[in-house]
Amino acid sequence: MYSFSLLLPYFGALSDRFNSRNGKRIPFVFLGSLLTCFGLVLLPYATSHKLFWLFNLGLELVLFAMSISRAPAIALVPDLTLKPLRSKANAIINLMGAVGAILTLIALALLVDKSDQPDYTDLFLTVGLILLVSFAILRWKIDEKKMAIPVQNEEEETRGTGEPDKEVNISLFFLLVSIILWFMAYNGITTAFSRYAIAVWEMDVGQVARSLMLATIAAIITYIPSGFLGTKIGRRKAILLGICLFSTTYLLGIILTTFSALVYLSFAIMGVGWAFINVNSLPMIVEMSHVSDVGKYTGMYYTASMAAQFVTPILSGFLMEVLGFGALFPYTLLFSILSLLTMILVRHGDSS
Repeated sequence: MYSFSLLLPYFGALSDRFNSRNGKRIPFVFLGSLLTCFGLVLLPYATSHKLFWLFNLGLELVLFAMSISRAPAIALVPDLTLKPLRSKANAIINLMGAVGAILTLIALALLVDKSDQPDYTDLFLTVGLILLVSFAILRWKIDEKKMAIPVQNEEEETRGTGEPDKEVNISLFFLLVSIILWFMAYNGITTAFSRYAIAVWEMDVGQVARSLMLATIAAIITYIPSGFLGTKIGRRKAILLGICLFSTTYLLGIILTTFSALVYLSFAIMGVGWAFINVNSLPMIVEMSHVSDVGKYTGMYYTASMAAQFVTPILSGFLMEVLGFGALFPYTLLFSILSLLTMILVRHGDSS
């Protein structure tokens, strides 16, 4: 899965240079959606007929197709959104992603039977149908070429008034490093907390689930306010505040020796901090780009975040094996503090 993340900047940059009567992003979204649907049809067929090679082919096709459409689809938002509004727009993207995850859980409950060998055919076909309907709505409601004109005009007016490209690139470097570091911290917790909590704090499965659920709910509730906060005080300050908040959770994890209600509170704080960071970081990346390379910069953001999500379960798991479960929260706090230090060095990409 994560190897395909390396293709995200490529397809993002390819969409930057693409031009058609339907726009430069929508053709990539269409191709990616179509290939994803085809792969989703192959998966249940291969499973029911026990064709491992076909299942593997279908899975690879789905992941490849998603890499085609992801960066162009997300880049479509800044293409059509004036710069001061991009944090709010990204808040809506994150909220819709959370809604999609909830709908997926509902679909799993309704469409997959509870037998020892459940049939996923209805689930995959439904997801494919939803994907096609979503693209149809997108194509119906969005005239990419027409709606992008005001943003392009704004970009052309301000293009020559910014800092030298070298200084912007330095900020871009430190922001990408920050993204890797805070994803190393956050995903270290989300992937290993259940083992830690059961082994060290003697929590039961329900308490673990409630802790992680509280973090998710807190993030969802905070997505939209995070966009307004980034617009009001600046994206950089909102992100720094978010890092401080979720660092509090990691610090409490070191201090607490047994389970208490503070665990729930700390995970709610982590969710709020994560929303502040997640909503405002992509707009900062895009702010450093020009209208001609928004897709490439969007792909760079997702490559950095997915690379961290690949590395951190392996690294944190190794350290917990060698040093014991007690290494988890110091590990996450270390990467969180490092992300704070590198984020302080970011000087560009804030709200216009």
